[in-house]
Amino acid sequence: MTEIRGVGIGLGVAQGPVARMAEPLPAPSDAPRTSSQTEEAARVADAVAVVARELEQRGAQAGGAAQDVLEAQAMMAEDPMLADEITARLAQGKTGEWAVFDAFAAFRDQLTAVGGYLGERAADLDDVAQRVIAHLRGVPAPGVPDPGHPFVLVAKDLAPADTALLDLDKVLALITTDGGPTSHTAILAREKSIVAVVGAVQAVSLVEGETVIVDAAAGVVTTQPSDADLKRAANRAADRAEAASAPITDGALSDGTPVPLLANLGNPAGAADAVALGAEGVGLFRTEFLFLSSSQAPTVEEQRASYTELLEAFPGKKVVVRVLDAGADKPLAFLNDSHEENPALGVRGIRALRASEDILREQLTALAQADAATAADLWVMAPMVATVEEASYFTEIARDYGIKTAGVMVEVPATALLADRVLAVSDFASIGTNDLTQYTMAADRLLGSTAGFQDPWHPAVLRLIREVGTAGQTTGKPVGICGEAAADPLLAVVLVGLGATSLSMAPTALADVRATLLQYNFDDARAIAEAALTADSADGARIAAQQAAAPKKETQP
Repeated sequence: MTEIRGVGIGLGVAQGPVARMAEPLPAPSDAPRTSSQTEEAARVADAVAVVARELEQRGAQAGGAAQDVLEAQAMMAEDPMLADEITARLAQGKTGEWAVFDAFAAFRDQLTAVGGYLGERAADLDDVAQRVIAHLRGVPAPGVPDPGHPFVLVAKDLAPADTALLDLDKVLALITTDGGPTSHTAILAREKSIVAVVGAVQAVSLVEGETVIVDAAAGVVTTQPSDADLKRAANRAADRAEAASAPITDGALSDGTPVPLLANLGNPAGAADAVALGAEGVGLFRTEFLFLSSSQAPTVEEQRASYTELLEAFPGKKVVVRVLDAGADKPLAFLNDSHEENPALGVRGIRALRASEDILREQLTALAQADAATAADLWVMAPMVATVEEASYFTEIARDYGIKTAGVMVEVPATALLADRVLAVSDFASIGTNDLTQYTMAADRLLGSTAGFQDPWHPAVLRLIREVGTAGQTTGKPVGICGEAAADPLLAVVLVGLGATSLSMAPTALADVRATLLQYNFDDARAIAEAALTADSADGARIAAQQAAAPKKETQP
């Protein structure tokens, strides 16, 4: 038996034979074409259109976050700038296949150089190019294998189009060698409750057909397992399935300390599923879906309709809405289209909204109108706040529009270190652990080569969270967690021990977190958190927490 370590997604465990993802199509030849430019242009236009419609169809079938991702890919396929680049290569006598390959590769390199959100889109471009070239060649696009039996899928990474429509009757688990806990693969795997370990670099050595155990809770892939190992894994899977079917209760520790469990949502369509899975409200509603697919800002009426739809799904429940989080790394012509050398540190979030204050005012107008027409408890927060002055500015302008509860996201270390002063002028704080980890560790959260640094278990990140939790206790203000860290069940216990008063996550993670919280009381949570803080590394903190939690867990009935 050997172990391959990575980042586990959720608490699941599965076992089965390995099936590896097919290799990408080979690069086209640069040989001169024999057809006319007109004929080649028509072939390419047809292939691009077919691929775009297929992506949209897959998105509609998948729904949720996958639909947003796939619709963005479809728009990418038909980007006018890419079309111009392809046409220029066709004019040079190139084949359609080579023109697509080279144009997409050049565009991908530009996005990679920009980094941030656009850097992440580079991998999506590769997938779109592969699909277009496959159509031009009349061959199937590389995708998920079908060995004719259930299997554990092993890949470098998965394109959103593949992850969105995985056949969960066949794919027992997912292992990737690239990516981290905030990659598209990880987010979609969590949304679909797929047992997954990502960033398992040594998984390149796994052989087709060999049996492995994928333990997401431990972040471990076990090769050459014994019969006893396989039996233990099967028993754990059965126990987890039984726990998932237990009656849904509000989030709480074993001593009755309430820990509201909320949902992260990207559009109103996910509200019904979140409620069915036991979400007690919404801890993060991302409003970008209204803006990123438009060439101009949505109207107040359009926004109000979407916000009303969301709030109506949660009568009497807390719904936390984040105003537009965009800027140089998610360029919007109507917000900020200026080139920046380092967009992750540029004009984004609250900075971009202050520079285009009319957009913020329209959004607050729509939110206030939706709030007045519904019975939900609306909270509104600003993204990427870095100073006390920014926190005060947002609270005051939100008050002007009748927003009763206005807060800030803590994603920048400066905000965490001044949390007592920030909370003195804000109604609440919500910690975005994805960006807080990125800025604390100076590691792009969307860059595969720095995925090892993008771990919210790092003691430096945990210390900053403790600063915010302590400030919340001192000021009597709520402190929520809305980053992916809240979906890690043991880390959820640590976060509560550090002072978090609510946890928000992908709805499919709610059952695991709910069950884990019930194993510990508040004193346990603080002790487990303190153990994690004594470590020097993320792995060390995770192990220290596991050791501190184990004795208590073993005494549970």
